[in-house]
Amino acid sequence: MARLSLYQRLRANPRGRSALFLFGLLLMATGIIIGPLPGPGFLILFPPGLMLCLQNSRWAKRRYVRFKRRHPRYGAWADRVLRRVSAARRRARDQIGATREEGVTSD
Repeated sequence: MARLSLYQRLRANPRGRSALFLFGLLLMATGIIIGPLPGPGFLILFPPGLMLCLQNSRWAKRRYVRFKRRHPRYGAWADRVLRRVSAARRRARDQIGATREEGVTSD
């Protein structure tokens, strides 16, 4: 049987999930603070922090889903940046729907 990675072991218990969530918040806050400085600091720190928060907190995930429903354009952009599987699935479904509509309108 394969041994679990450190990340999987941390996610397995509530204290570890809380620690990962707080670390994600720290990364996001640091990214916002160093954002005005020259260089890609914001882009390097903010997305991983957001991913940690979304993976380890139901509260953060609910807030993110609510944000995506209110602002679909920004939500789609955020999904692409975070490389979320749901975003890739949604894009593929939209492409299939678009090709079907083209076939229906050209008849």
